[in-house]
Amino acid sequence: MASPTLSQIIIYPVKSLAGINIESWDVDDKGLRYDRKWMLIDENKQFLSQRRLPEMALIKTQIDDNNLILSAPANDKISIPLDKTEHDSEQISVNIWKDQCLANPVSLEIDQWFSDFLNTPCRLVYLPETEKRSVDPNYALASDQTAFSDGFPFLIISQSSLDALNHAMQEDLPMNRFRPNLVISGCEPYAEDSWREVSISGINFRLPKPCSRCAVPTINQETAEQGKEPLLTLSRSRKWNKQVYFGQNALHSHTGQLSCGDQVKILTTGPKQPPL
Repeated sequence: MASPTLSQIIIYPVKSLAGINIESWDVDDKGLRYDRKWMLIDENKQFLSQRRLPEMALIKTQIDDNNLILSAPANDKISIPLDKTEHDSEQISVNIWKDQCLANPVSLEIDQWFSDFLNTPCRLVYLPETEKRSVDPNYALASDQTAFSDGFPFLIISQSSLDALNHAMQEDLPMNRFRPNLVISGCEPYAEDSWREVSISGINFRLPKPCSRCAVPTINQETAEQGKEPLLTLSRSRKWNKQVYFGQNALHSHTGQLSCGDQVKILTTGPKQPPL
């Protein structure tokens, strides 16, 4: 088999909205640039996701030179300046799982746009450059950061793992069900389970923890309809300690740039995680 290569790079500018496939992208201190820099919150300042509002999948995102562009069925497009600074608005404390961090509201106009489409009161906030959100110290260094991801700046999945899962299901689910940031081709199915450190374009990635899966992969990202797969099949083949796993969370060593086609060098391996 050929050497593994980076075959897809995906960013999700707004947490739980549709992602953007890109050919080449910068990596900053928090991960892929603009990845989950924005997030929707409810009236209690709790984050919103497809777990609660599957129709969030229908909101598409684009990035041009200066703006984040949002579009939704039967709604006019709306844009947000990428260079909006923390001096534009007050800061509020928001909640992501067990974490709290400071964020800045974007605008009342944007809030209304989302609230109308999702049929629920919500606000769009962004993470200011000055805010440092740390990663779980059980798996990370004190210097590791992320933006509004669930917990880690990167999620890595191999294409062959999805191919094997689809074969087991007799389905053809797309990769976007699993919302990875980096997709690797040219390796054996579930090879990433044993990777501990890899290097891509001079950036080292540590893979300290497998990704336990919630209900989001059961949501069709084009229709927002929910089914039973892939969790039904994963519960038979990828279950450990009452959780199902698919993909590996990852942390990066430093900043740089990634491009599709970059070679993936496997630096360190270890026992499979989860131990299946």
